Amino acid sequence: MGGTMRLGARETVLKKDSLAYRLYGSSSIMERHRHRYEVNPSMVEELESAGLKFVGRNMDSETTGDERMEVIELGEDIHPYFVAAQFHPEFMSRPGKPSPPFLGLLK
Repeated sequence: MGGTMRLGARETVLKKDSLAYRLYGSSSIMERHRHRYEVNPSMVEELESAGLKFVGRNMDSETTGDERMEVIELGEDIHPYFVAAQFHPEFMSRPGKPSPPFLGLLK
């Protein structure tokens, strides 16, 4: 599929003061990926200064060792529920155990 495709389960480390951490109840999660996209590292500081919070990160030891942004949020003062992920939380959802981001949306 090409050298840029990220496939399979990858570890993401969540900041403990994040909504994602509260939803998952853990600072380390495994979620499945299938994409070719990522955040340009040179834009992270500018995006954070505009209010976007990068709360989940992954160290990509397979290639350069670079840190990849995996989960973003907006504060509740900006939006009542804004959580976005680079991975596909629906891939790990099951009828008896839905993915935490989906449960958070329903609450």
